[in-house]
Amino acid sequence: MTENKYEAYKEIFRKNKGILRVSTAIKHGIPKHIIYEMIRNQDLVQEARGLYRLAESEPLGNPDLVQVSLLIPRCVICLISSLYIHGLTTQIPKQVYIALPQGVKERKIDYPPLRVFHLSKRPFLAGIEKHIMDGITVQVYDKEKTITDCFKYRKQIGMEVALEALKDYMRQSSPNVHRLMNYAGINRVEKLIRPYVETLITL
Repeated sequence: MTENKYEAYKEIFRKNKGILRVSTAIKHGIPKHIIYEMIRNQDLVQEARGLYRLAESEPLGNPDLVQVSLLIPRCVICLISSLYIHGLTTQIPKQVYIALPQGVKERKIDYPPLRVFHLSKRPFLAGIEKHIMDGITVQVYDKEKTITDCFKYRKQIGMEVALEALKDYMRQSSPNVHRLMNYAGINRVEKLIRPYVETLITL
């Protein structure tokens, strides 16, 4: 197959920000054997198992988050990974922390390493933002929801992480305490958070 005959298939990748899952590429009309030919021809670069990027496109700036979001479309970036995105932690996540609805089985992926939390419907849907990274939509919990999640899962990630995030948030120019406490109510940690918030407000 000549290079020109790949052009139509390359264009499908270009229209999808240069990166596609194999299953999605097939749905867009790229035959499976063509995908493998393009890989052998070095027109495609493997980003993760079942995920390929057009070789001519720029390397991903946020590969872990983008790969996870493409491989597990329903996930929402949460906890330490979300804190890192929002600049509310000094920790560098060694795993990608994601939330999924209860009852949804996570897809097993080789890389990056995942830490998965299953949330009931209301906590799962609350506070989702859509961030564009490398042209791909990545779902991330907003600052306030993330902080209350950290208090909810303090035993798993450490109370010091939750407190650091809350202190950094309250130092910002316009913290939204009403929104924070609303999410705290949804996560059933309102009584836990309130004394810390009241102390920080008076400082």
